[in-house]
Amino acid sequence: MIRRLVLTDTPLVPSPGRGRSLLRHELLHPQYHDANPVQQVRHWLVRALRNVLHTASGTSPLGTFGVLVVFAALLLLVILLLSRARRSTRRHEVEGAVLTREQVTAAQLRARAAEALAAGRAGDAVVDGFRALTLRQIERGRLDDQPGATAHEVAGSLGTTYAGQRGRIDGSAALFDLVLYGDRPATADQAQEILALDDELAVSR
Repeated sequence: MIRRLVLTDTPLVPSPGRGRSLLRHELLHPQYHDANPVQQVRHWLVRALRNVLHTASGTSPLGTFGVLVVFAALLLLVILLLSRARRSTRRHEVEGAVLTREQVTAAQLRARAAEALAAGRAGDAVVDGFRALTLRQIERGRLDDQPGATAHEVAGSLGTTYAGQRGRIDGSAALFDLVLYGDRPATADQAQEILALDDELAVSR
């Protein structure tokens, strides 16, 4: 006896485009704009799972498998989108800041910059060199300790304190941003200039 399988016209696994379309349609509901994002996703998953179980209860084993595959695909898509959004938010929060939450001293940053320069990593030397310069001025009490302060803000404050070096300070801050956030390569001479500026400001009164 030949058994015939009857398949529905709907594909068991949606294409990536179809999956995104389904997710966007689901997230258009008003309730997703009124609740905490985590709660939004949790509520959607609970409803989706309930619908899956209800649909699976009235289908054949093959149909049940297909429904579960669709749900798993959508769940994976949600996880990927949330992960990307979390990384994007974190990047937005810290981008532009000179200092990080790393517990280091100006001397340690300066030593790290010198090591990077000796190893031919001029970009790393520029970044750590300007961070060392910033932190050293904070340690000396010449610069307020403001978490999240940008290179532009640091340069503005130091330019007032060291008016004679304003041009070099502004140039170093701009280079820091270009190297760290603009992926621009740096030269050894540029890194040495920042280290020299750090030395000069460290002994200025």
